[in-house]
Amino acid sequence: MDVESTEKAESAGNPPLDAAVAPLKGHLEALLLSIDKPIPAEKAARALGLIPEEKPESKADAKAGDEPTEPQKKASAKRSAVIESAERVIERLVAALNGEYESTSRSFRIERIAGGLRVMTLPAFAPTLARFHKDRQQTRLSKAAVETLAIIAYRQPITRAELESIRGVSCGEVLKSLIDRHLIGIRGRAEELGRPLLYGTTRQFLDHFGLASTADLPSPEELKAAL
Repeated sequence: MDVESTEKAESAGNPPLDAAVAPLKGHLEALLLSIDKPIPAEKAARALGLIPEEKPESKADAKAGDEPTEPQKKASAKRSAVIESAERVIERLVAALNGEYESTSRSFRIERIAGGLRVMTLPAFAPTLARFHKDRQQTRLSKAAVETLAIIAYRQPITRAELESIRGVSCGEVLKSLIDRHLIGIRGRAEELGRPLLYGTTRQFLDHFGLASTADLPSPEELKAAL
């Protein structure tokens, strides 16, 4: 099954999920249930065979520094269109699966998290999971780590000096701990004397807190109201 045949089914007025895409629902579900991190829609589409494998260009076809030829430009544009179409198919599959989950009162949905797709448990079931995973409480972030992480999330990219100026204490050990947990990472160097390192949050930070992007962070006002 490929994107072209799927779109032909759509243009012919046939129900795409029933006629062409439906057989892939189980494959996408199996894929998402087999991993414990978000998977980009394009990567999922490749795994499902919606995007053909790209043939490596020969040296005669492409040389470093050469301007792409007109045929190469057309091929690139066509490939981009195939990828976009494949991602739309994935979105339809996700919508269909989520519809089934909702109609059968399942405890999870497929959500967009950290730029990818992941099966997530609904908030209503969080207390049950929390009771079962009591041992995870031992690995919770310290108050200092949470405070430091919050400052980085809202002020990134930020230098250690700026961070310590806000907190009023040294942050070396806390920064190391957050880096070890892959919640923050180095985002380059500041254009100032000494060119200090800049810190910012990671994709794992988004995944850990169930965010699609940092734009989903609550505003400072919302945060204060919730505390």
